[in-house]
Amino acid sequence: MSGTHLGMPAFPEAARAAVRDTTLRGNLRHATHTIRAKRAAAVAEVSDWAELREAGRRIKDHTLRHLDRYLEQVEASVTAAGGIVHWAADADEANRIVARLVRETGESEVVKVKSMATQETGLNEALADEGIHAYETDLAELIVQLGHDRPSHILVPAIHRNRGEIRDVFRSEMGSWGRPAPDGLTDTPAQLAEAARLHLREKFLRAKVGVSGANFVVAETGTLVVVESEGNGRMCLTLPETLISVVGIEKIVPAWRDLEVFLQTLPRSSTAERMNPYTSMWTGTTDGDGPRVFHLVLLDNGRTDTLADEVGRQALRCIRCSACLNVCPVYERAGGHAYGSVYPGPIGAILSPQLRGTGSALDASLPYASSLCGACYEVCPVAIDIPEVLVHLRERVVRGGPAVRGGDRVVLRPARGHAAERAAMRAALWALARPGALRTGQRLASRTRRFHPRTLPGPGRAWSGTRDLPPVPAEPFRDWWRRTGGGADGTRGAAR
Repeated sequence: MSGTHLGMPAFPEAARAAVRDTTLRGNLRHATHTIRAKRAAAVAEVSDWAELREAGRRIKDHTLRHLDRYLEQVEASVTAAGGIVHWAADADEANRIVARLVRETGESEVVKVKSMATQETGLNEALADEGIHAYETDLAELIVQLGHDRPSHILVPAIHRNRGEIRDVFRSEMGSWGRPAPDGLTDTPAQLAEAARLHLREKFLRAKVGVSGANFVVAETGTLVVVESEGNGRMCLTLPETLISVVGIEKIVPAWRDLEVFLQTLPRSSTAERMNPYTSMWTGTTDGDGPRVFHLVLLDNGRTDTLADEVGRQALRCIRCSACLNVCPVYERAGGHAYGSVYPGPIGAILSPQLRGTGSALDASLPYASSLCGACYEVCPVAIDIPEVLVHLRERVVRGGPAVRGGDRVVLRPARGHAAERAAMRAALWALARPGALRTGQRLASRTRRFHPRTLPGPGRAWSGTRDLPPVPAEPFRDWWRRTGGGADGTRGAAR
């Protein structure tokens, strides 16, 4: 997606370095456990949470099945309301459109609302190449930008930083981006927030162009919705003369009434709030109120390819709440940077390989960045079965096969490094399809169990190095079943 991540190592290598960083692990453990507990309490307050979750799933699935129709409706509705719609097939086209629109205003700087889509396209870097300065205004995004860092969490991009580190970043970097940090700045939250407010206020009042994403786009009215907790988004959406919104095509909902579901499930799943402190909605342009010019850039960038996958398309339901990250044992220990994407954690492990393909070592490794514990599915407010998609993508990595890339049907080649796995699966398929051979193999394994090693040799060490091999029973299950009549004689286990 963003050029920032090109050349990153595969997930196991990147995670190996991350898990040795005790400060990082401490920051992540404290933050994720806190958010997780608050989310559980907020969800428990809603008696019909299961029904809301199912409603969200159905709305999203319906929209994806009829996405062509709703995209045309969005274009018509936004245009009728005074907006201008642009279509971007990929990240480069989206960046070119935004850069051109900014240049046409004669401005050389923009203020930005937190946006995963523009991070995905690498918009900030593309604008910088055009001599345009993009200023992040979300507090966590500001910390990341000032620290010359990368986001590591969907909701809290600077989750890997503690207060002391943030204080040091503000002291050393704020002056080169605008108003410097106050003298004597400490790491107390109130002082850090006030330093950010003073720094950003002058940018809000000066900026003529704002750039945003959107949490939702309502097809029937052309309304865009941004939910946030700080108020910076509303400043960016209302003060500039020109507003440019870059939105993934999967963010559409059919009707205004559909927002009722997501405005209940999103805040509780993300910030553990009953409702977001700021919910901003705008429809086109209105004389004397808000921006005078509004542009909507609809971004594909691999989403249509993902939609063509009957199993993987459910990743497009995602409403970017980050609940799956906060319960994931792998994310908690490895952090977000190891995923090499603006979408870290379980959702990133299934979304990034579909948007980008599995051609690189990094993307081929992401479906394996999971223990398949299923906690991510349990907390997902739109019921994305992430473990199912992970297994599906693992099969694609190992076996290759048909897929859609760039709108064309292709046959993917198996990824490198999985020859032993393919051979093992072929052997298992052969044995499971032949009961006699399976029975012979089970009996042989039982009779030679005294000689079995406790760890696996060769590549198998990666598996058995952190867990014990399961012991082979003294008697195969089928033999026990036949001998005991299915346990009818009271036998509970192997007798020999």
